[in-house]
Amino acid sequence: MKKSAPREYFESLIIAVVLALFVRTWVFQAFKIPSGSMEPNLLIGDHLIVNKMELAPASGFEAAVAPRRQIRRGDIVVFKSPEEPERDLIKRVVGLPGDRLELHRKRISINGKMLDEPFVQFLRPPSTDGPPRSDDLTEEYGPVTVPDHQYFMMGDNRDNSQDSRYWGFLPESYVKGRALFIYFSFDPQASVGGLFGAPRWRRILAPVTSFTE
Repeated sequence: MKKSAPREYFESLIIAVVLALFVRTWVFQAFKIPSGSMEPNLLIGDHLIVNKMELAPASGFEAAVAPRRQIRRGDIVVFKSPEEPERDLIKRVVGLPGDRLELHRKRISINGKMLDEPFVQFLRPPSTDGPPRSDDLTEEYGPVTVPDHQYFMMGDNRDNSQDSRYWGFLPESYVKGRALFIYFSFDPQASVGGLFGAPRWRRILAPVTSFTE
């Protein structure tokens, strides 16, 4: 029996909606940068695509058909806030499970080795005179050891980021995915033709760069 045109359109629409929901739930997610904590690499108004499958645990058939890997130092990931799980955050992975991490005069060392981080930004230079400011978490932190199945997260804008220095380690189960690329960017501070805001054309389709050891 031949289906009517309205029925065919309706079934096609249902299939499209189901596929869109599947992709959004299990494969990709859109994320908008709400604050300056990742400057200068990610800006307020950047819209990102996040890969939700790459870092997800899998076995059997899923592991065979979808490439997955372990979380690496330097990855920029979206995750549920440990303080407000209904809210998503984005930071860079700095400490991996088992790492002994310490912040001294704003420099990070992992297992006794100083990290080279040319991509970070400081709003204030580190103190050089007198004893370290142990009461300032932007200057001094740790040493701490990252527990199993947890991570130490930091924003690239180190003096303007609420991260693991303040709310502790990130459970692996809270990770939602790795940021892939900027699909659109809008500068809310710009003004064009009397209207507030303007596209940042040069940032569109730019990859979100992970820096590793």
